Amino acid sequence: MEWKLDRTIKKPIYKQIADFIEQGISTGAFSQESMLPSERILAKELGVNRSTIVAAYDELQSLGIVERKKGSGTRISTDIWGVSHKRIPNWGRYMEDGSFLPNLPFVQRIRTEIRRNDVINLSSGELSPTLWPSEQFRTIFTKHPFTEPLGYDHPKGNASLRETISEHVREYRNIDIPSSSILITSGAQQALHLIVQCLLKSGDSIAIEDPSYFYSLPLFQSAGLKVYYLRVDQDGVNPDDVVELYRKHRIRMIFLNPSYQNPTGASLHPSRRKKILDISSELGIPIVEDDPYSLISFNGDNGTTLKSMDENGNVLYISSLSKIVTSGLRIGWVIGPSKVIDRLADAKQQVDFGHSIFPQWAANEFLKDPYFDAHISMLRGELEKRCDEIVKSLDEYLHGEVEFNRPKGGIHIWCRFKSVFNEKQLLEESMRRGVSFVPGSVYGSGKGYVRFTYGRGEMKFIREGISRFADALIACKQQ
Repeated sequence: MEWKLDRTIKKPIYKQIADFIEQGISTGAFSQESMLPSERILAKELGVNRSTIVAAYDELQSLGIVERKKGSGTRISTDIWGVSHKRIPNWGRYMEDGSFLPNLPFVQRIRTEIRRNDVINLSSGELSPTLWPSEQFRTIFTKHPFTEPLGYDHPKGNASLRETISEHVREYRNIDIPSSSILITSGAQQALHLIVQCLLKSGDSIAIEDPSYFYSLPLFQSAGLKVYYLRVDQDGVNPDDVVELYRKHRIRMIFLNPSYQNPTGASLHPSRRKKILDISSELGIPIVEDDPYSLISFNGDNGTTLKSMDENGNVLYISSLSKIVTSGLRIGWVIGPSKVIDRLADAKQQVDFGHSIFPQWAANEFLKDPYFDAHISMLRGELEKRCDEIVKSLDEYLHGEVEFNRPKGGIHIWCRFKSVFNEKQLLEESMRRGVSFVPGSVYGSGKGYVRFTYGRGEMKFIREGISRFADALIACKQQ
């Protein structure tokens, strides 16, 4: 047998053998008329343990490629070809071998369950429908006729919307930037994907916060990046940790969520912001600033973005309307040096030929509308009420069990439980009782953490949701 195992790669040996046999079946090297090599003979020829061959055959059997009968050996499955006697693609193998990794199992499970109407949703990172400016959009659609051309728009996004966003970030975020330095994206996640795909390469080292929403995204692993972590405390990440990571791993990019961080709700202290920018300039490390929440501070203070302090063009600034207007609009943007924006725009055009004109038009009309200020003011007040409600509910139903810092803005509250619990068991028990949350491990933390989202939970259901969660926790302890 000429084929050899490759013991230098990460792929398990039994999977390599299974792939080799499957390829041999496809090419006809293994005939359907004869039995496949026995476990003992194949193990001897390949120089592996017999148990490895057993695992390889088990893998092929689970995929429906081979049939196994005790005492009779292993042969190609009679059902491997369709009625026309042509080979059916092994879709399971294709899905497994794809370079784009799936979401974490916890994330997939939560997204499946929250579609049920009877689940109180304290997990989704979005606003509740009662906080959407639906009536104002109906007014816009009635009073402002849509006259935009319906063909492909500018690669960077609609020119009018980019001008409006330029004015918006100047007024609300103190970022003075021309529209040519703005790229419209399908929310913040597309912006992150474009940055990773266009500006980094496989094997590069990056730094993200821990815990962090970034941890839950498979895009970094899919791109082959080496991910290192910056611990988050009540004042955000420690700049000294950035220097240490650079010395050890030569990190090439830093991803930060400085204002009302997801999931902890912490905000990066002003002195730390300045120091991190100084470090970025000294070492030449770009910073990706993800800023979905700074406009929804409860006291109305928008704070200071890293980008507004950036004098050297070191910061790529990402924001969107998902957390302050509605997630379904799918309008986000990246701000950065013009040559970088040109590169990202070229990549986006390859993916989707530019953003759809209709949501861009709607977003432009809404951002220009005098109602925008009233909407943000309403949103801050309503989110603070929801935050107060979840804090009171946690104190009432989980007193002595949980520790947390009350957020000063954003839509999430991060809880540390004093007792250790089985995350999978608690999630299943909570889902059974009709309430969803996100286990802390989704964001890279240690055991015993939970993120609740009060922005998505309706005011009247928040209390009931925490009550159901408390019951689920008690039930898990008793098992």
